[in-house]
Amino acid sequence: MLKELQFFLSAVLLLACVFFYQLSLKSSCLFLPSSKAQQDLEALLGHGHGIVFIETSERMEPTPLVSCAVESAAKTYPEKPVVFFMKGLNTTTRLPSNSTYPAFSLLSAIDNVFLFPLDMKRLFEDTPLRSWYTHINASVESNWLHVSSDASRLAIIWKYGGIYMDTDVISIRPIPEENFLAAQSSQYSSNGVFGFLPHHPFLWECMENFVEHYNSDIWGNQGPSLMTRMLRLWCKLRDFQEVSDFRCLNLSFLHPQRFYPISYPEWRRYYEVWDKDLSFNDSYALHLWNYMNNEGRTVVRGSNTLVENLCRKHCPRTYRDLIQSPEGSVTGEVGPGNK
Repeated sequence: MLKELQFFLSAVLLLACVFFYQLSLKSSCLFLPSSKAQQDLEALLGHGHGIVFIETSERMEPTPLVSCAVESAAKTYPEKPVVFFMKGLNTTTRLPSNSTYPAFSLLSAIDNVFLFPLDMKRLFEDTPLRSWYTHINASVESNWLHVSSDASRLAIIWKYGGIYMDTDVISIRPIPEENFLAAQSSQYSSNGVFGFLPHHPFLWECMENFVEHYNSDIWGNQGPSLMTRMLRLWCKLRDFQEVSDFRCLNLSFLHPQRFYPISYPEWRRYYEVWDKDLSFNDSYALHLWNYMNNEGRTVVRGSNTLVENLCRKHCPRTYRDLIQSPEGSVTGEVGPGNK
């Protein structure tokens, strides 16, 4: 009887240690000094298998669409860390209350989601972007939020490896590639989704080209256009054949159907009533082109739009707790899924 009790107490102690270790790891991204946060980043992302999102504004409360993007990635890749870098966070930030920031709290409660400050000065150290960032005057830059995001994603994936996704990308199924770019149209690359192993030379050359040909007045010059012109230097591109990917050297250029089955001129289709003929069987994720959404369209509960159906299926917590009905209320009870 005594041995059984000792075994039981040992098991309880072990579980408690595991719980508090996980709790301390999640808390460290918000409470610890930058040096310790850097160590935790190495532990989380150092193997090149993480999923990365970036918020370059000071906004602390993600929109429902952003929450859905992060949650869907965590759901699609349950064994991988999903790291959300937020400019508004810093080493003294404390977790906001649920009532003030419900989406922030929802995401921080997901086991494999980690929220970290976006410290660009530290991030760009030991990269070609350091000199550019040191001399830039962000207050007079055109499209600074987008340009700084373009730079940050290159540096993060070069340093740690993994997959970068924009915050309007809803994950559907795992991406089976390690080194890849995503075509948004034939022979033209997106930078809204891409993945590489750590220290891949393609990304280093992208950062060099970023600095050499910097011009923030041209939309996309530091983003999709940068990826495209670098890809053309690496590979002799051709039109895609059916729904097959293009492979060159040690990277893959993925067919537009993988992430962009709905092209940017047709972005409103996401906010129209769901056409069930759209199966997305050839897609890994869907980029919703939210930067085109100047009309302020949102996900509405009960609308039966394509985006509502995507949220209901791929980010159920966000749908349950954050998606509102036309009257402005969230119907449905808060379930046990949130901690």
